[in-house]
Amino acid sequence: MKNIHFSDIQANSKIIKAKEIQVGLPSTPVKYYRHGWQSWSLAAWTDVAGAFPMQKPISFHPYQTDAVYARESNPHGSWLGAVEYEDGNILLVGALATDTHVFLLKDQLVGRSEAGEVEWFIAYGNETRVFDEYVKQLGIRFGVTAKTHVPRVWCSWYSLYMEINEGVLHQIFDLLGDLPFDVIQVDDGWQKNIGDWQANEKFPSGMASLAEKIKSTGRRAGLWLAPLLVSKSSQLFKEHSNWLLRNDGGALVSAGYNYWGNDLYALDVTHPDVIVWLTSLMKQVRAWGFDYIKLDFLYAGAMKGVRYVDMPREAAYRESLRVMREAMGTDAFLLTCGTPILPALGFSDAIRIGPDVSHEWENHLYEHLLQNFSSPGTRNAIRTVVNRLWLKPLLHIDPDVEYFVSRENTLEEEHKKQLQDLALICNFKATSDLPQWMTDGEREQLRSFLLSEPDVSKISRYQYKIDGRIVDFSSSVELVKPPKGFNALLGVIMGWAGNVKLFIRITLSLDNAAKKKRASRI
Repeated sequence: MKNIHFSDIQANSKIIKAKEIQVGLPSTPVKYYRHGWQSWSLAAWTDVAGAFPMQKPISFHPYQTDAVYARESNPHGSWLGAVEYEDGNILLVGALATDTHVFLLKDQLVGRSEAGEVEWFIAYGNETRVFDEYVKQLGIRFGVTAKTHVPRVWCSWYSLYMEINEGVLHQIFDLLGDLPFDVIQVDDGWQKNIGDWQANEKFPSGMASLAEKIKSTGRRAGLWLAPLLVSKSSQLFKEHSNWLLRNDGGALVSAGYNYWGNDLYALDVTHPDVIVWLTSLMKQVRAWGFDYIKLDFLYAGAMKGVRYVDMPREAAYRESLRVMREAMGTDAFLLTCGTPILPALGFSDAIRIGPDVSHEWENHLYEHLLQNFSSPGTRNAIRTVVNRLWLKPLLHIDPDVEYFVSRENTLEEEHKKQLQDLALICNFKATSDLPQWMTDGEREQLRSFLLSEPDVSKISRYQYKIDGRIVDFSSSVELVKPPKGFNALLGVIMGWAGNVKLFIRITLSLDNAAKKKRASRI
């Protein structure tokens, strides 16, 4: 343990090597910066006073947050933490290595490493300057993307979800016409199973044919896959269960239970056969003709467990990402999603930095009753993305898609506009809007958005200027207050129910049925 006095860093930032570091606070701060573990995990400035509720249900922890720290009651965050004082200055403790965590313990910021001695960056002062210094040090150690062009993307997910097939996609590709997209990305729903990454019966012509159809429109072909997850119903699970991550007792480590309706497990990314398999899979995707690759649910590679090679969990994941990056080639554009943030730096061209958006502003059950701010929803996405904009100098940051259509969409225009403005700030433009659902006016609005190159400047933490127009995200980033009275009781009941497999199956079945019905109205 190394103890650092505030007077040591008040004037100048420091880099100190230690397994555990403790920085004394000069006075009581007013806010704490919680930085979530992976893409969908909450990042927000929160009040120091009062307990921060543990998000529910617990069964969602594996794929929404770092399960190792999910029950921690003290303010904490992955790799970094910061406190804000009444005068607006902040004190930041940030690791310059993976497998680290920062806690606010009474009057101290405490950084702890799971992997021996590491470097810690400590700084006090203006928020923008402090984060800029931290980002510079991260870039030196992890790397900065070399790609300067950010492709404009149409993806299939947020309109069709898993209800995609060869005929429907071909029709959409044609109807997109001359809209200035650089990439058409096929999302979830093409594969036989999670773990079995071959075309299913809905794509009889195969994936190479699908990529060729995309390229015939003058665009690059993009593909989604989740290579580090394995479904219990997959052939991979049946044939190679020895490739899966296990706990100290030898039981499989759960990676969650998602909309696919099956238990999910994680590959042991240090297993030699897994490394060979991942390399072969990436090369196969490139051979099909896809060079924009979205790798999702990557948290699975960094979960706690017993590995073939005994090494820190995030370092193991980072090495697997290096292997996949090398196999797909440097000319491919790699977007990582559901990824632990720091371990993906240097190997990703872009990182998704918030939860999934949705055609609804917020979900009352998840946000108000369960206090789950990592669940899909436009407000949840905006909140975390705005609080991660400091990552932009390191790589391209993906705020998720923007909406323009009014059909099959309950978002108010002001909320659509917030999403669009946030995309302009991130300089990452994408949509899933179906051309069949666009009015002439919406189509031209989308065209204008894709072609725009506005002048963007930062005014304050939540205020930006876009071509002279002030954009303020302050109201969107506020956290919903914990429920009281009957709603609090209802939240407890629903949180308990969310841990019952039968209830989850019924809920997911109803949700999938609604998505299927929505897609059928194309």
